[in-house]
Amino acid sequence: MSKLPLSRRALSILAVLVPLAFVLGYVALRSGPLAPVAVTVVQVESKALRPSLFGVGTVEARQLYRLGPVAPGRLLRLSVQVGDTVKAGQVLGEMDPVDSDDRLRSQQAQVQRAAAAVADTTARHAFAQQQARRYEQLFAEKATSEELLAARRQDLQLASAALAAAREDQARAQSDLQALRTQRASLRLVSPVDGLVTARDAEPGTTLVAGQMVVEVVDPTSLWVNTRFDQVSAAGLAAQQPAQVALRSRRAQALAGQVLRLEPRADAVTEELLAKVIFSTVPQPLPPIGERAEVTVDLPELAQGPVIPNAAVQRQGTQIGVWVAQGDRLDFVPVVLGRSDLEGRVQVLKGLAPGDSIVLYSEKALTARSRIHVVERIPGVSS
Repeated sequence: MSKLPLSRRALSILAVLVPLAFVLGYVALRSGPLAPVAVTVVQVESKALRPSLFGVGTVEARQLYRLGPVAPGRLLRLSVQVGDTVKAGQVLGEMDPVDSDDRLRSQQAQVQRAAAAVADTTARHAFAQQQARRYEQLFAEKATSEELLAARRQDLQLASAALAAAREDQARAQSDLQALRTQRASLRLVSPVDGLVTARDAEPGTTLVAGQMVVEVVDPTSLWVNTRFDQVSAAGLAAQQPAQVALRSRRAQALAGQVLRLEPRADAVTEELLAKVIFSTVPQPLPPIGERAEVTVDLPELAQGPVIPNAAVQRQGTQIGVWVAQGDRLDFVPVVLGRSDLEGRVQVLKGLAPGDSIVLYSEKALTARSRIHVVERIPGVSS
């Protein structure tokens, strides 16, 4: 009689535990640690990828002129301000000539004296030449002595030497005059090109040393972007490739350009290649020298082949691959990747075929034993 109540008690406990175990098992399989992982999948596409290369650089000018005196002196006047547009040959300023004008006038007088001396010696030479010919005729007619003929010939030689010396003095005086004129002209600060004044480092009255910069003039047509590209992704970069330049001050307006050249020296510290990118047309208004710019270069189109999103690529140990979904089963497939574009797609050289289903996003890390549940979108993950 004592066993019956125990049996009823055990049955009562079992009646409670069995449904509870069933509920716990159902919860564990559907939403617990044993539940399938929600994933989104995509199909491997076959297309011709057109990679692009992104770099950052600064606006510079390859033709930049720093104008200043060639000799020490005091700045007399300066007629331009920063931002002014100037023409080639325009006088921007002038150094104090001090006594240059007085020396010029003195040298001009010296040139005139040298010219008068040449005229005088030319007349003496002509007279000596005439006398020498006359005495040669008289000597031929035996109307004069040989000594007198020799004297006239000596007079001619002396006149020729005097004429040569006078001409040398005249040439030297003219050279000295030209040197003074050149020196006087060097006191003027003249713009060598049509350009823009980007700096003014001195004011009238300032005493300057030789070579000190007074103004800086930039040729607007020579603007380029000194751009840095990552060496790993810069394969295929070459001159004359089209580019888009986005200045920091006007990011919404991309400017057309092209790669002018690649620099023969790379940056060994940052592992970057350097390239010069020029504008197709001069941007207006002109960007400041030194402004940062973002450059995108369009590389040659690749051959058609399997393409997947970069987000699908995973690393398992030392292997790079993707999770291939076959029903509710997962397989990790190692892949060999090629070039990528700026839209997040990468070329697959080996490991996948067009049409394969691969996992793009998952709500948690996957393993080979994970069960999956394909959904259209995972909350909190941009598709």
